Amino acid sequence: MAQKLYVGNLSFNVTEDQLRTLFSEFGEIVSATLITDSYTGRARGFGFVEMENHEAAISALNGKEFEGRPLTVNIARERSPRGGGGDFNNRGRGNFHGRNRY
Repeated sequence: MAQKLYVGNLSFNVTEDQLRTLFSEFGEIVSATLITDSYTGRARGFGFVEMENHEAAISALNGKEFEGRPLTVNIARERSPRGGGGDFNNRGRGNFHGRNRY
């Protein structure tokens, strides 16, 4: 079964093709994604690679220098739910300690 890996400390100049090429040495890549800033479109310095042979990739690439930076490679964790819903009293924006702002 394919496992999603977190790849951190990437150079902002790395492309998804370079990421795919780097990891392809360790098996077939299901997907390779760089995370970008939604406003600027600039790379945020991390991404995800989904592949079958993840153990070999982690042991070989974690700490390895790539494009002048030591990589962080590990199994990706599930994203925790974001807050911000809030209740009626604080309308989800800051904490007013139960007081209305009206």
